[in-house]
Amino acid sequence: MVNLVAAQRPLLHGLMKIAGVQPYTVELEPGTEMNFWVPCETIKKPKKGEKKATHLEPPTKPVVVLVHGFAAEGIVTWQFQVGALTKKYSVYVPDLLFFGGSITDKPDRSPTFQAEYLVKGLRKLGVERCVVVGFSYGGMVAFKMAELYPHMVEAMVVSGSILAMTDSISVESLNRLGFSSSAELLLPNSVKGLKALLSVAAHKKLWFPDRLHKDFLEAMFSNRKERAELLEGLIISNKDATIPSFPQRIHLLWGEEDQIFKQELAHNMKQQLGQNTSFQGIKKAGHLVHLERPCVYNRCLKRFLDSLLLAEQVNI
Repeated sequence: MVNLVAAQRPLLHGLMKIAGVQPYTVELEPGTEMNFWVPCETIKKPKKGEKKATHLEPPTKPVVVLVHGFAAEGIVTWQFQVGALTKKYSVYVPDLLFFGGSITDKPDRSPTFQAEYLVKGLRKLGVERCVVVGFSYGGMVAFKMAELYPHMVEAMVVSGSILAMTDSISVESLNRLGFSSSAELLLPNSVKGLKALLSVAAHKKLWFPDRLHKDFLEAMFSNRKERAELLEGLIISNKDATIPSFPQRIHLLWGEEDQIFKQELAHNMKQQLGQNTSFQGIKKAGHLVHLERPCVYNRCLKRFLDSLLLAEQVNI
């Protein structure tokens, strides 16, 4: 029987190419490959006898990198944002390791590891400076990128995420939501489990036939063993938690009804991060704010990105 979610991929991929991005796989080192959606104009036609382009042009516009969360690959997560940004920005959408075909034989499963290899991939694509937009798990990776590579990451937009998943935050969130573990919440293995995840992730109650839930599970939740290890690698002890001093501007763009990472966490984080950090809430939206209210989210995102461009022009 045809998987309906997988069957829609060619349509989505076609729409993304029309929007101005197309897939490209980067070999970071033997045993490690990362998939990206990159600006079409950076990919030159393969030379005669080559299967794919081996040389990419560097981006010609300011770069925005969109980093996905835990429940779906990059282009599925950001499908409503790409077309809104490509006119003014060079948009890169990675699939983090163990998502969307990105693979590694390395044993590390930490957000730091994801950040390091994402930066390696971006550099191979000719990206020197960028604004990173991170959602949920991708937000934690984005924070690590900004901490470790401040000369590359000039600013961040973070939605539904935190600096690090400490023991206390993990226990409080899971108890409040009624789940026994992060894997039970974020790695559902049944239609019932996926419905439970969607019920806490979305503000609006979503209805899909069970067949579609089943197909989504099959299409989006591959590499289960490795992803479970990624979840284990997220948790750090409270005593090991630190608050880095970020030189970048950080914009926290939140669904006001987010039940996974509540607004209070975002406000506390804003206070901890200091004067370079701003907060903006979007009404009638939950954790999946960029999917539930994409037009509002895109307006807010573009306003922040445009303010960065304006500030840069003033400083020239």
